[in-house]
Amino acid sequence: MTRGAALIAHSARTDVGRVRSVNEDSFLAEAPVYLVADGMGGHARGDAASQAVIETFSRHLEFGVPSSPEQVLDAIHSSNEAVRSLSEAGEEGTAVAGTTLSGIALVDAGDGAGFHWMVFNIGDSRVYAWDGRTLEQLSVDHSAVQELVDAGLIQPEEAERHPERNVITRALGADEFVDPDVWLIPAAGRQVFLVCSDGLTKEVDDRTIAHILAGDTGHAAGLAGELVDLALAHGGRDNVTAIVVESVLGSDDDDDETTRDRRGRLSRAAEDTRPRTGGGGDGDVPA
Repeated sequence: MTRGAALIAHSARTDVGRVRSVNEDSFLAEAPVYLVADGMGGHARGDAASQAVIETFSRHLEFGVPSSPEQVLDAIHSSNEAVRSLSEAGEEGTAVAGTTLSGIALVDAGDGAGFHWMVFNIGDSRVYAWDGRTLEQLSVDHSAVQELVDAGLIQPEEAERHPERNVITRALGADEFVDPDVWLIPAAGRQVFLVCSDGLTKEVDDRTIAHILAGDTGHAAGLAGELVDLALAHGGRDNVTAIVVESVLGSDDDDDETTRDRRGRLSRAAEDTRPRTGGGGDGDVPA
């Protein structure tokens, strides 16, 4: 699409949950990027690993303007290096720091292609799209149980009870080179996205998430806060983080040529994800 007016609003919240004592989730919610990183529990410095991702993206991307696919990919690969630098030899061998990464970024695709939402994923945090009627999971989990589901060996409803439900097959920090999944979605009209850690999706099913997104909330932290509270009410066995992003992109004829963020109240304050063995403030953004 051509350059024109853009309005972006979001709510974001994270919580340590009801069981764990440390919040290893981190998030970044400032245009043009919205992401969640879930540090791997049971591993060295999972909280530091997820925070390293936030710091790396903050250095690599310029807030307030659309990014580019190349800049986002560079931030992802640099994040992998930053997380790997946290790992150090310990008394019980090599302590591996790691984290998932899922998110969206508004990018200029170049060559006249116009603005797109760039969806990226490593691990089992998720990105969803909501069109007002249907909740669609855009990302694909990098997990042992997802591979079993894809192979037809188990049903999706069995995955949440499977003994390997917390084993992920890709993570930042696990290998020297990281292979993210990436999708480019044209930015047009009204679009709603949910970015979240598995602390939400393991407690709240997709049907219930869709019901929340379809309603009007009076929650102090917006839709994201309502989703996090629901996960806590259902047990809160893990850290839980959610970001809900709504964008409306218009045309050159629109009067407002800015993008504004609305951030809900942020609360920073179990089950452990592990790698497979062996392997709101307001701000203006020119559109």
